[in-house]
Amino acid sequence: MTSGFPEVWDTRAFGRALDTAFNGIVATWGEPLEQIFLPLLRAINGLEKLLQLSPWWAVVTAFCIVTWAAARQWRPVAMVAAMLVALGLLGVWDAAMASVALMLVATLLSVMLGIPLGILMSRSDRMRSGMLPILDIMQTMPIFVYLIPFVMLFGPGKIPALLATIVFAIPPVIRLTDLGIRQVDPEVVEASRAFGASRHQQLWTVQVPLAMPTIMAGINQTTMMALSMVVIASMIGAGGLGYQVLQGIQRLEVSRGLIAGLGIVLLAIIFDRIAQSYGRRVQANLHRESE
Repeated sequence: MTSGFPEVWDTRAFGRALDTAFNGIVATWGEPLEQIFLPLLRAINGLEKLLQLSPWWAVVTAFCIVTWAAARQWRPVAMVAAMLVALGLLGVWDAAMASVALMLVATLLSVMLGIPLGILMSRSDRMRSGMLPILDIMQTMPIFVYLIPFVMLFGPGKIPALLATIVFAIPPVIRLTDLGIRQVDPEVVEASRAFGASRHQQLWTVQVPLAMPTIMAGINQTTMMALSMVVIASMIGAGGLGYQVLQGIQRLEVSRGLIAGLGIVLLAIIFDRIAQSYGRRVQANLHRESE
């Protein structure tokens, strides 16, 4: 039985041509791209081994130091320490550290790429109009679609999982960096210009600091979206807590999936508390300076 809609163009021929073209790209560029991304793979594996081989109390202490630097309050520090200990008590410490390593690298790269792109979008309406549809597609396209070309290029493993995570997680930090800079009071920017500040000085001494709470909200969302990828990434060999959930599905073991899921929730709360605490502290400092 055929569809009632008339066939305007041959989608099967287009699909075959597209597959053939991409197979050619894989044959030509697959190995060079693997060499290019090899340092990233080593960084992820190195960070994973460092977190897993370090004493648990050293990892907890490091997280507490980072939380204190972000919040300057003891309550978030105590909460983060308690949740990290809970990860160990659940028996998912090594898997959690593997997920943390992949997520941290993906988040760091997303922020390093996303903030400059957001700044460029805020300074060019033409670029913004071109980027917004691309960001919409990146956020709405099913993530499994991203996995196909990455797995074809690199094979199963951490690199395709990393790249798919970046594509999925980077839009919030780009959008909110652009939004935060555009929302800075034009009178403040004009005042800095009147005092002789260049465009570069206006950006880094006025606009970016005032937009920092919004930018931090974007970083927080990017972190959460990167963490939400751990289950999907496990399907192509990324390991970590997502692999425990996948095993629970394959073996119909409710306990394994539930414990790994709780571990993912604890990691999400940990990173959310760190990012939100830093954002609130930056906002409080800005209010004090404005007064």
